[in-house]
Amino acid sequence: MAFRLRNVPLLSRVGADRADHLRTDVDAAIAGWADAALLRVDHRNQVMVADGRVSLTAAAKHADTPPADAVFLGRLEDGRHVWAVRAALEAPEHGEGEVSDLRRGGQQIDDVSAQLLASALALLNWHEHARYSAVDGSPTKLVKAGWSRLNPLTGHEEFPRIDPAIIVLIHDGHDRAVLARQTVWPQRLFSLLAGFVEAGESFESCVVREVNEEIGLSVRDVEYLGSQPWPFPRSLMVGFHAIGDPEQEFVFHDGEIAEAAWFTRAEVREALEHGDWSSDSSSKLLLPGSISIAREIIESWAAQE
Repeated sequence: MAFRLRNVPLLSRVGADRADHLRTDVDAAIAGWADAALLRVDHRNQVMVADGRVSLTAAAKHADTPPADAVFLGRLEDGRHVWAVRAALEAPEHGEGEVSDLRRGGQQIDDVSAQLLASALALLNWHEHARYSAVDGSPTKLVKAGWSRLNPLTGHEEFPRIDPAIIVLIHDGHDRAVLARQTVWPQRLFSLLAGFVEAGESFESCVVREVNEEIGLSVRDVEYLGSQPWPFPRSLMVGFHAIGDPEQEFVFHDGEIAEAAWFTRAEVREALEHGDWSSDSSSKLLLPGSISIAREIIESWAAQE
């Protein structure tokens, strides 16, 4: 049974213009700073959110020119540049706001905010762990408005690292799907299987390997569904579905999965009605929150007749 995602995953939504041509135009970056908007992200990856949007403050109030550690995120519909910095949070200029983060508040913000925040986290987190060259250990400096780092001694340039990972819904081609619980998760919390792609491995091969390693099933008919950036700290989640045999026994090879089970579509639909695993529900099955592509995949499968 083939199916498609019903909606674009929340963190894959297209919002602001990334305006990548401005990353290397130093004069344009400096000129745009005077009217630019600034996204402040604190050391816990939290931001201020107000009225369904991340709170943007005037960049000129933070500094006269773009600071050395600022990263360029793009351009808003009104033409203003948007930058991000690691800094203490400030209350919104108009109205009330609250401190939130992408995991807890991603489903409550608009498309522009989702894109800006996902990009900001990915870049800021990468810079904090890439201050030295992977080639010779020399200190590197931020260049191209935060989209690369340069070794001044050798001229070697390094770009933001992205770790590709698969996430897969296994079903029987009819009315049942596999959900699993990691050993570190509380009871009743279930989701899809996922894992990082290894060197020299395709996404499809990774699906087959990870499923076998984690729960011992052999799967077939691996098909792509969609993808989603996951900046915790720097992953790209690539979603698939595949067919497995309910008669095959589960075998937990690597110890990462505590339990797995086949659930009917009716059971999954009932669990979805109870919210997600952050809700205070007595449901025997709690599912991922809407910020994750896992939720969209599960909802799309459950909606099939």
